[in-house]
Amino acid sequence: MKFSVFTVGTPDYNLEETVIKLKEFGYDGVEWRVAEALKSEPDPIPPKERWYWSYNKSTVDIDTIEEKAEYVKSICEKHGMEICALATYLTPDQADKVERVLKAAVIMGCPRIRVNVPGYKGDVNYNDLFNKTISEIKVLEQLAKKYNVKINFEIHMGNIIPSASAAYRLVSNFDSRYIGVIHDAGNMVHEGFEQYKMGVELLNDYLDHVHVKNARWVRDENIKEQYNWKPEWCPIPEGIANLKSLIEALKAIGYDGYLSFEDFSNETATDEKLKNNLEYIKELLK
Repeated sequence: MKFSVFTVGTPDYNLEETVIKLKEFGYDGVEWRVAEALKSEPDPIPPKERWYWSYNKSTVDIDTIEEKAEYVKSICEKHGMEICALATYLTPDQADKVERVLKAAVIMGCPRIRVNVPGYKGDVNYNDLFNKTISEIKVLEQLAKKYNVKINFEIHMGNIIPSASAAYRLVSNFDSRYIGVIHDAGNMVHEGFEQYKMGVELLNDYLDHVHVKNARWVRDENIKEQYNWKPEWCPIPEGIANLKSLIEALKAIGYDGYLSFEDFSNETATDEKLKNNLEYIKELLK
């Protein structure tokens, strides 16, 4: 297996600084956050725990991604770093924007991008959401085939595929050469836990990428009733997700792709997280 970092977790570095740091600590690749980049300093600057999404300097600007693709490729090549994924926040109904990211991926030599499926809030019938999404992914599948870049959907709490089996039900309608799944055990602490081995066996050829992070459940003392538990992000070795079991399950099916770290904890500085997380997961791999 190889190791990368999803740059949502490196908000305090700019693009080249991120590549330099990942190379320094021994990572193989980078998974770029693709979103609207900072155009100016926000006022006020958000609290540190919001930097991942609100003050992230390690973001490839989705508005200029085609124009910046050669630059992003060049800084990665300069420091010997693979671009293993482009992670967008686009949805299946945004085919035009997805195509622009696919074009950029071709320029960068990147084999996969992420597209988000719709959230599920209970206000629209699940079956209606599911069927609409299937129709939209049919369009994306043809784009993925056109550019020979895979489009992945992430197992994520709060959306229509919070578990491996739900993800399989969605992607099994498509060709696994072009449509795949990102496994995320940390998200499954929030919602969607299933035995890891069962999940990865079910996904099989659709399993294309793996996110590594962790979370735990804590009591919210502000809620004075029985149901006062809530999930929170935490350091990777300290959460509920059993990453040793996950790695054993991945080994059992012969997975040899990327483990991509996505650490939202705030107990230590980014440098320390990059160093400690890689050491921890390599120890589990032994």
